[in-house]
Amino acid sequence: MARCRSYLRGLAVCVTVLLLVSGVVMIGVGFSSIEGNIPVAKLFEQLSISDGLLVLQVFGPITVILSVVGVCAASLDLKPLLLVFSVLIFVEFVALMVVASPLVQVQAQLDSAVEEVFLNVTPLHKAEPYIQRELNKLQASDACCGLRTFEDWANFLPVSCFCTLPVSASDRQPSPGADNSSSEAPCANHPNQTTEPRVHSKPCGPILKTYLSFPIKLRIGIISAVATITMAAIALCLTLGLENYWKTPPVETTVDDFNRVKYEPKPSLT
Repeated sequence: MARCRSYLRGLAVCVTVLLLVSGVVMIGVGFSSIEGNIPVAKLFEQLSISDGLLVLQVFGPITVILSVVGVCAASLDLKPLLLVFSVLIFVEFVALMVVASPLVQVQAQLDSAVEEVFLNVTPLHKAEPYIQRELNKLQASDACCGLRTFEDWANFLPVSCFCTLPVSASDRQPSPGADNSSSEAPCANHPNQTTEPRVHSKPCGPILKTYLSFPIKLRIGIISAVATITMAAIALCLTLGLENYWKTPPVETTVDDFNRVKYEPKPSLT
């Protein structure tokens, strides 16, 4: 029993330290500027891509403070403090789940909101110069063209949309009736350029959706990990804090004159 108790105590210390590290990660991610790296960020000003930042910024410091209390309580085996920590961390867990639940809805609604933005900004040759400039950078770096298709540029294709087939691919002749705009082909024929593939067939829209969804997925993942660690910390600290209620009292055996064994609790020293 003593060895099992020492294992539980060491595990409680490890879990509370891990919760402390998770709180530090929440603070770091909450105050970092991930959105600044999103291409064509001006396109998505109307989207709430900073959802979850306030959750991490508020609950991160709270998690760190409570984790310090939990580490001290578990390492020093202070049962009243363990119970207080369990109650406080449970309250934080419930509040975190309530406040962070809208993030899942934001993730589910992101695709439709982005598609609406794409529809409002096309045709691209009429978009703001800043958007065109940033989109040209993305097209050149990721070998894509347009948001949903290269036709988003109409007949005003920028140089960044031009595609050059590799030598091995240019030597192969396309089969009759093949779709040159297939997603498997890196280049596609523009309606006004039928002699050879000229533009990137891959659209930039899915790439932008990936950039947008990554911060939200990261925050959901961090909050889920913190919630899991919090549940483990609550269970361990409650087990240690309520040890006097679940621990089996010591028993002593006695034998009477008729050789009958009796089991009686040992008298307490207090």
